[in-house]
Amino acid sequence: MAATDRNRVFLLAERPTGTPTENCFELTERPMPTPGPGEALVRTLYLSVDPYMRGRMRDAESYAEPWAVGEPLKAGVVGEVVESNGANLDPGDVVTGDLQWADYATAAGPALTKIDPDSAPISTYLGVLGMPGTTAYFGVNEVARPRAGETFVVSGAAGAVGSVAGQIAKLNGAHVVGFAGSDEKIDFIENELGFDHGINYKGTDDYGAALARAAPDGVDAYYDNVGGPITDAVFGHLNVDARVAICGQISTYNATEVPTGPRKLGTLIQTRATVQGFLFSDFSERMDVATRQLASWVQSGDIGYRETITEGLENAPDAFMGLFEGENIGKQLVKVADGED
Repeated sequence: MAATDRNRVFLLAERPTGTPTENCFELTERPMPTPGPGEALVRTLYLSVDPYMRGRMRDAESYAEPWAVGEPLKAGVVGEVVESNGANLDPGDVVTGDLQWADYATAAGPALTKIDPDSAPISTYLGVLGMPGTTAYFGVNEVARPRAGETFVVSGAAGAVGSVAGQIAKLNGAHVVGFAGSDEKIDFIENELGFDHGINYKGTDDYGAALARAAPDGVDAYYDNVGGPITDAVFGHLNVDARVAICGQISTYNATEVPTGPRKLGTLIQTRATVQGFLFSDFSERMDVATRQLASWVQSGDIGYRETITEGLENAPDAFMGLFEGENIGKQLVKVADGED
């Protein structure tokens, strides 16, 4: 059983206008939850924060259900089962699931996936072996579809999704170019991950000219995590029959007014390019295939990854807000507790 009868939980205190602030989050204490029939009590070890959560802070229709003000925030969690009430799990099992920003949470057994802590670091099941990695896998292989000898461009290239997407494209034989926001990130994607070229978008005033130098033969496949001026520049360099995968638009998530656009659709007439938005859940029936392949690549060294880890549940809002300042390299996680020995 848990060693305390109190449980820290983060609530959505208010909806943000523009960039979220600390006022949007309230850390409160509640009684320790008790698992109902078919449920398990899970102690949070790692908590994921992701850009898509910004959309859940709005009171607006989206692909993810909005959070209600005054209710707990939710996220991908890796945790340890403390108590099972017919959930087909045992105390000590390590699981993943969509749970509350909290020290402890309950969930129905089918909503939890048991993982093997000896097969890979448990944190990777929120990153390269979790939702970001599978999003990259399907976005590259099913939507952008880069082929050997083609040029593949990815924005947000040093993030949890973009860093994996670029490496998968490289394994497919593509020439890979990544946009990222610092010299440190460019060094990471070029020298650790093997991208052919990195463009520091904060260090250039002309994205199009920088892209022309990095991709002189044009762009055949584009994996978009960012949107905005970077995507405008890439659209101007698309080749005939190019494929564009729209995964995220983080540059606009905190906008108080929807920016004018789309601005470059005229280029699609000339290039006959295909632009497709997607969600990782579109491929839910094949998640096991993606996870097995990603795990094989990680174990063989064909896919590298990095994690930025913030210590302490109380610092989860800072970790989340830092995503929009580009503070993380790779997957941003919050370490809430150590696992039992």
